Amino acid sequence: MAATPTRPVEPRRLGRTHRLDERDEPPRRRTPPPVRQRKLAGKLTLAALLILAIVTGSLAGLTLVYSVDLPQINDLERYRPSTTTDLYDQKGRIIGSFALERRIVVNYDDFAPVLRQAVISIEDKNFESHWGINVFRVIGAVWHDLRSHGRMQGASTLTMQLARNLFLSSERTAARKLQEAYLAVQIERALTKQQIFTLYGNQIYLGSGMYGFEAGSEFYFSKRARDLTLTEAALLAGLPKGPSAYSPILNPEKALRRRNLVISEMESDGAITHVQAEKARTAPLGLRVARPEMSVAPWFQEEVRRELERRFGAEQVHEAGLRVETTLDLDLQRTANRAVLDGLATYERRHGWTGKLQNVLSDGSSIAAFSHPDWAVNTGPGDYVHAVVTSVLPLEIRARIGRDETLLLPEDWNWTGERYADALVKPGDVIYVHLTDAIEGSARRATLEQDTGAEGALMAIDNTTGDVLAMVGGRDYALSQFNRAMQAERQTGSSFKPYVYTTAVENGAKPDDVIVDAPVSFGGYTPHDYENNYKGAMSLTYAFAESRNIPALKLAARVGIHKVIDMAHRFGVTSNIPAYLPVALGAAEITLEEQVASYSVFPNDGIRVKPRLIRKVENADGITLWEDSPQVDQVIDQRTARTMMTLLRAVTRIGTGAAAKELNHPVGGKTGTTSDFTDAWFLGFSPSVSCGVWVGYDSRQSLGEKETGAKAALPIWMTFMKAAIAGKDDEQFLADEDGDRLKAAATHEAEPAHPSKPPIPATAPAASKTVSLNAQRPAAVAVH
Repeated sequence: MAATPTRPVEPRRLGRTHRLDERDEPPRRRTPPPVRQRKLAGKLTLAALLILAIVTGSLAGLTLVYSVDLPQINDLERYRPSTTTDLYDQKGRIIGSFALERRIVVNYDDFAPVLRQAVISIEDKNFESHWGINVFRVIGAVWHDLRSHGRMQGASTLTMQLARNLFLSSERTAARKLQEAYLAVQIERALTKQQIFTLYGNQIYLGSGMYGFEAGSEFYFSKRARDLTLTEAALLAGLPKGPSAYSPILNPEKALRRRNLVISEMESDGAITHVQAEKARTAPLGLRVARPEMSVAPWFQEEVRRELERRFGAEQVHEAGLRVETTLDLDLQRTANRAVLDGLATYERRHGWTGKLQNVLSDGSSIAAFSHPDWAVNTGPGDYVHAVVTSVLPLEIRARIGRDETLLLPEDWNWTGERYADALVKPGDVIYVHLTDAIEGSARRATLEQDTGAEGALMAIDNTTGDVLAMVGGRDYALSQFNRAMQAERQTGSSFKPYVYTTAVENGAKPDDVIVDAPVSFGGYTPHDYENNYKGAMSLTYAFAESRNIPALKLAARVGIHKVIDMAHRFGVTSNIPAYLPVALGAAEITLEEQVASYSVFPNDGIRVKPRLIRKVENADGITLWEDSPQVDQVIDQRTARTMMTLLRAVTRIGTGAAAKELNHPVGGKTGTTSDFTDAWFLGFSPSVSCGVWVGYDSRQSLGEKETGAKAALPIWMTFMKAAIAGKDDEQFLADEDGDRLKAAATHEAEPAHPSKPPIPATAPAASKTVSLNAQRPAAVAVH
């Protein structure tokens, strides 16, 4: 069978252009995709839409959750940063301030351009262009936080930092970061970039209690923020990242590295040239840290704080930027400070050098490491301050006060009786010195003083208004904040006797009544006088002026000690006074404040004006929040008050306070000395000012033999009163003014009337006749 011939098969070529011959296989028919594929595509589309909806809903939910409790941005229109409450004296001079956050609010132009650029370079390079957040940085930070369950990575713009500082806590979580972002966007919509930077620059914390660049600049460099140099601006710009970690005071090396990083960032941004950057990086920190000035009236300021907090609460007092007009007279306060410290120094010198000094080397410390509380504030000429001895030569003492050197030469310790310094002190001793204005080389000259612990207090008030003009609560506020003018209840000694004599005058006693100073016993109690002698019959005026004890006790026994105690309470004394006779000699314990207020009743014709510390309080907008008016109370009648004035003025003319005559001014008062000389008092007044002084030890140890009120307290009182009466040469007590008016009226009555006018009748207020202080004693029934 013959084979069937076949066509030779050509080899198929491979490649992209290869096509099968139509004769090789039949044509294919296009068919629609299978149903399974269509279902898959639908499911994928649905899933994508669902995921998008979930994300959108979640974001909306998160926005709602985290924004529901957030403040409204329009609150920024009423926002006031926490600012300082300032205290002013009665002449408008600032005397102190209160603040939890030391901040000085300034405007945008008050920030130096170099400071603004430094902050932007290190904190937020895109500040001028972004809309509140850097999306990529925020997402990365949130992702990092979710993965690590740790601290949030830094991703905040300046606006976000502002939002956090204004409205949020310092908690570093993803939730707070989302809140920051939400608020930042709202802030950017509501405020301009300049407004945002101004808020940030006034709000940010820079360490050492300073908030805002202006306060930070004044603290670290003692200059305004607008005057900062490149290196200074770079240092401040680096602090917000870590105010403590990069503190130039606590960590100067870290602060230097951080500052140089800021400078490098500014260079990379083209804000400064390479030459400027190199020069700045090699510069030192250049700190000129401003130590706070010593408060002129620290005890007064503390009393004002307490009263303000009672009325307004601590938050408003320390954060609301109040303006407080106080009653203080800054000039008189300075005089009071000097009077008390000089008076105590004089007392210490009278009792000689004791040589009982703390030695820091013996305490296990070092001279270089030692720091005294006095050194926390600036000191200068006229200040009394503690110093640590660094070296001693026979004719030279060198000591340190903070970073300052002090020099003492032989004439500065002559009063001790020692010729050579090495017999007085040794290195490491803590001495007490009085700084002078003399400078020798790099050291300030000082005189050697002594601090054995004796304390003093002074308080002065205006008789008419009750304004507290000056207050000294102790020797050194840095060592003891206890206010001995307001808080210390001390035995009053003979300064209590005015209550006794006032009670007697109300019961009919007169200044010229005669009383016998002679031995007497009251049951088992046999009193005696300071001099241990008796002077026989004398007028009440003389007995009071000489502060004789027996007459005072006889008067108290006559009227009844309960009436005397009631009288003291009428004058404003609040302490609980035991009802036994020795109280008449000052066994009662009363504060200096109450004593001064009581004594002001006499020149006020029997009216007590409550002492006040504050005149007016205004808020930051100048709106008056509270105004204090003088509170007056009639304690005794005019006749009684003027009779007592006769006795009190006799004290400063012929009595225990006669040294006050050198003031050559109308004054009155009373000395007070307690048993064993533990307390020394003088309380007195001019027609316009009442002032009291107390000297003693907190431990109630004796001041020393014959340290009476006239010796220890009266000189301090006189120093103060010289300033208080300056420029008031014509002032008179009310009784003297009435006397002058009566004389003028009598003279006018004696003159013939003018032909064209009827005579004017003489008038005068009813008043008892002032008793003469003539030494002659008229006959009277003796009071026993």
